[in-house]
Amino acid sequence: MAPVTEQRTVVLDLEAAVAHVADAALRPDPVGPVGLELEAHLVDLDAPASRVPWQRIRDLVDALPALPGGSRVTLEPGGQVELSGPPCTDVAAAVAALRADRDVLAAALAAERLAVAPVGADPLRPPARVCPAPRYAAMEEHFAAVGCAEAGTAMMAGTAALQVNLDAGPCAGWSERVALAHQLGPTLVAVAACSPLAAGRPTGWVSHRQRVWSDLDQARCGPLLGGADPAGEWAAYALAAPVMLVRDPDGGAAPVGERVSFAEWVTGEVPLGGRVPSAADLDYHLTTLFPPVRPRGYLEIRYLDAAPEPWWPALAAVTTVLLDDPVAAGHAAAATLPVATAWDRAARAGLADPALHAAARACLAAACAAVPAALRPEVEALADLVDRGRCPGDALLGTARAGGPTAALLSATGAPR
Repeated sequence: MAPVTEQRTVVLDLEAAVAHVADAALRPDPVGPVGLELEAHLVDLDAPASRVPWQRIRDLVDALPALPGGSRVTLEPGGQVELSGPPCTDVAAAVAALRADRDVLAAALAAERLAVAPVGADPLRPPARVCPAPRYAAMEEHFAAVGCAEAGTAMMAGTAALQVNLDAGPCAGWSERVALAHQLGPTLVAVAACSPLAAGRPTGWVSHRQRVWSDLDQARCGPLLGGADPAGEWAAYALAAPVMLVRDPDGGAAPVGERVSFAEWVTGEVPLGGRVPSAADLDYHLTTLFPPVRPRGYLEIRYLDAAPEPWWPALAAVTTVLLDDPVAAGHAAAATLPVATAWDRAARAGLADPALHAAARACLAAACAAVPAALRPEVEALADLVDRGRCPGDALLGTARAGGPTAALLSATGAPR
């Protein structure tokens, strides 16, 4: 067998590139394990309107101890802090681990008069990149070159999400499982909506974060079609998507200033970086694709707004149960079919849309019947919120109307002031 380094630097042809993506898209594993990732906006409690300088953030994160639940702490381009938990046996264990890690992180931040606000979009500060990494500078340039500069910066520096990672399940069920993960999207976007404000003003959308993703290049960020061969579909999607940047041996990144698909690069139709791509280039290209459900051997569910307690644990539990519990999944599939493609309606109107509200109520009822006992109080609270046609962002909007966007951002941190 060739060494891994040789495999990753081998020159690809189009057929090998398609096979490389398709073979890694989904792994046959039993359902059950859950991984959670929660992003949040970092806030200086003494200067909430200012972004925390990058070096200050970096120094603090580098000094953190190992976290009890095993999460990694990473940073996003606008200074958002992300907790990425390891796979746990079930969603209750994943929530418990992430909560424990969040508490340690919160204590370390509090000692520096910092806190995090887990909401879908920064309600106060305009998006601005503070991370100097070449990847993100190149991403900004590419987004500008293809006509979505504002949305690109907002996505990188002004949004935060809750990501739920679930195993792909047995291969015989991949098509149905991947299709359902997409079909649930608009309904769960409406349920999770927690970004009604951005850059200090109401946006008129309940999920500004989802609106931002919809404004990006849909060849990179749009949903898959949910066909009979999800691994093959993902390979076709990836090869048709435009290359965002080309890395150099010194760790730099050159932005691609036009729309060049990876297929055009691999076939030599359009040369990039003075070379042909390797498997490592293809693997890196996959990290620049952001569909709402991304296959990475497992399924990344990427369409939920970040939200404060108790909402993010409830959203994690509901998403998991509606995909992993066969009875709940059956009810959810029937309930969400009429709104399966209503992404923009969900982001704009949310549960004020009657069809989305009906689908959401049915989904929460199904989830309540199957959720782990440890998370039932949170899920029942979310079900009550949904019954009333409300979403997590309503409280944020109410605080902003009463006290302004600064009060909204500070309230989302839950920190004493």
